[in-house]
Amino acid sequence: MTKPLTDRMDRPLRDLRISLTDRCNFRCSYCMPKALFGANHAFMPRAELLSFEEITRLARIFSTLGVRKLRLTGGEPLIRRDIDALVGMLAEVPGIEDISLTTNASLLTREKARALKAAGLNRITVSLDGIDDPTFRAMNDVNFPVARVLEGIDHAEQAGLAPIKINMVVQRGVNDHDIVAMAGHFRGSPHIVRFIEYMDVGNSNGWRLDQVVPSAEVVERIHEQWPLEAVEPNYRGEVAERYRYADGSGEIGMISSVTQPFCGDCSRARLSAEGKLFTCLFASSGHEVRDRLRAGESDEALQQYLAGIWSRRADRYSELRTHDTKPIDSRKIEMSYIGG
Repeated sequence: MTKPLTDRMDRPLRDLRISLTDRCNFRCSYCMPKALFGANHAFMPRAELLSFEEITRLARIFSTLGVRKLRLTGGEPLIRRDIDALVGMLAEVPGIEDISLTTNASLLTREKARALKAAGLNRITVSLDGIDDPTFRAMNDVNFPVARVLEGIDHAEQAGLAPIKINMVVQRGVNDHDIVAMAGHFRGSPHIVRFIEYMDVGNSNGWRLDQVVPSAEVVERIHEQWPLEAVEPNYRGEVAERYRYADGSGEIGMISSVTQPFCGDCSRARLSAEGKLFTCLFASSGHEVRDRLRAGESDEALQQYLAGIWSRRADRYSELRTHDTKPIDSRKIEMSYIGG
């Protein structure tokens, strides 16, 4: 396409987040609470998931619409067998400049990290909601030790999957006591901890505004221990506000979807594991893509269909929610389904 594709708010399509599975081996309360995702929960049958070939074909079409970055998510994406083979296929797509992975790192062995890097994965983001072991075990709700996640981060660093970002979802009264310790653990390393305001994604996490720790408060707590300086964003649409330690000991980030929404620069689309396209993390419904693929639609027809979806996009949920100071009363897709 000659003219850059933009939506109704003049936002380009640059990033595609691809969920590989709705399954996860953790049961974090803000994402997949055991009460709803217990032993009898019915996950998607394998036949319903997009195949690696289908994912690669869609990535190729999205690249013609302006997508330059791919992020593999879940669920827990490392549950998907032979994921390094998919990375290798995606690395061959013309126009794709960056492939990353969001993982809880529980399954990130040394061999897996090396295989992913060799296949073409550029970097990883690790979800880690506490550095204190009892806190982390309680949050993942499967008694998984923090030491095993830290091993996975070490394996990624040794394999060259850098820079490594560590995401901590902060909830008041749950893990906010661990903010300074989390910053301190990774201070002096090349890794970047990003503190995320607890968001009202989906309908199952019992979100309340009083459990949100504003990013400004997080910055203040860390600044009292180690002075911080604000840093300019790396690019338009970067979700995290950047800060560096004044003594040069590294960088942290703040993702403030609740108190400082960044909808105005959002360039991200999301593809669910079974092939529905969502144009907002807080969407209530998606657009069917898999059935069109399997019905034999041409690349040109799929390109026109996807371009039409993006050109009509006007999503800005976080801005509207923040203006009203409460979640909007609508059914939303669960984070474990759509990917973070």
